[in-house]
Amino acid sequence: MSAPATLIETLLSPVVGVINRVLWDYLLVYGLLGVGVFFTVRLRLLQLRRFAHMLSLVRPGRGGDASGISPFQALATSLASRVGTGNLAGVAIALSLGGPGALFWMWCTAVVGMATAYAESSLAQLYKVRDAGGQYRGGPSYYMTLGLGRRWMGVAFAVALLVSYGAVFSSVHANAIGQSMGEAFGLSPLVVAGVLVVLTAAVIFGGLRRVARVAEWVVPFMSVAYLGLAGWVVVTNLGEVPAVLAQVLRSAFGLDAAAGGILGAITVAMLQGVKRGLYSNEAGMGSAPNIAAAATPVPHHPASQGLVQSLGVFIDTLLICSATGFVILLSGVLGSEGDGVLLTQRAVGVFFGDFGVVFVAVALFFFAFTTIIGNYSYAETNLLYLGGGRSGLLVLRLVTLAVISWGVFSRVQVVWDAADASMAVMASINLVAIVLLSGVVVKLTRDYDSQLRAGRTPEFDAGRFPEFGAGVDAAIWRPRRRRD
Repeated sequence: MSAPATLIETLLSPVVGVINRVLWDYLLVYGLLGVGVFFTVRLRLLQLRRFAHMLSLVRPGRGGDASGISPFQALATSLASRVGTGNLAGVAIALSLGGPGALFWMWCTAVVGMATAYAESSLAQLYKVRDAGGQYRGGPSYYMTLGLGRRWMGVAFAVALLVSYGAVFSSVHANAIGQSMGEAFGLSPLVVAGVLVVLTAAVIFGGLRRVARVAEWVVPFMSVAYLGLAGWVVVTNLGEVPAVLAQVLRSAFGLDAAAGGILGAITVAMLQGVKRGLYSNEAGMGSAPNIAAAATPVPHHPASQGLVQSLGVFIDTLLICSATGFVILLSGVLGSEGDGVLLTQRAVGVFFGDFGVVFVAVALFFFAFTTIIGNYSYAETNLLYLGGGRSGLLVLRLVTLAVISWGVFSRVQVVWDAADASMAVMASINLVAIVLLSGVVVKLTRDYDSQLRAGRTPEFDAGRFPEFGAGVDAAIWRPRRRRD
């Protein structure tokens, strides 16, 4: 490892350690579940009763115009950020540190997180604006400023997101790519870093629309391929699946621990499951709303894009993370030497030999690469919120490329710790904001539901909700029949 990387890690470790202990151990692990349950109850199990409707909203080629990308592109871009190292390396780390029960708590985080994701993305759509180029922009910073009237919160969130998505998270994904490529192909970190920098630059210098176009093609392909491989493993080992499920449930509730260690076992499994679940599906973190706001929704109602992003949580955790978890547990490699993506590679190798190791390396490359460019799109939106212009965007792009190079050479633990810390700060600010705006979310949902029940295609009319305030752009939210 290089001397600069060692120095940075030495300086970062104490700081991120304190942040993680305070926010994760005492606040977020319970706060995230609590807020998810809160919205699940207030929205009357929306993620379950509208699940079929969610599926109807994401047909490719539907929607999109000069101001916004299509709902499918928004889902693909948010999945580009969600579906990454958390699905391969993060699940392996959660199982290694928290036991098989961590997978159960990841599922819990996802189910209630679908309601949280709906709430934050609906708010991002409602309070979106047009930038100088006519492109829709929005996200937590915007609904904190325009919905709550608290710009200081928006600024704090934007800065935290720039640090995490513009810097730390890209290093996490680059780190995982470096490890997997070294394991599968023997490539040196220098070669991996060089290729990553060139490919990332080719996309991010094209801005948000190029990111959306790349994600629209790559994300569905890589997700289906990975699920197909994992599905084959499960189908060919169906006889062992009930035992694996029992193992997950026993571990989740500490039933395999010694009598005095049951509570501790539950806590560790919950902590790892919630942390890695959030890192993967990002529900409540405030990241996906940034791309949700960039969409032209179909139907033309803020709630429709909220439902699209809620589906993204389901795909990420309940499908892809579960696939990784089952492959690892069915393979029997849990507890062997190795962490992160190396454990996942060895698990797949049990069923597919050398091909499995190579397949995971290739899958991880695409997962992590699209996550890097998806993360950049979030950072771009928040930089523009803070007033950054062309020079600011250039600096952001150069920093992103530099951090990718650093990540390839860094150790796994310090990179993941830094990601946990930055994610915790972001999520804490965002959770407070969406709870304060929960009344707005409920009204949006009732309006959408009532139109569906009446057999109409929902449309949002800002003029019917003056209580939402001047922060809602009435020109964007006029019914289509009344727009010029």
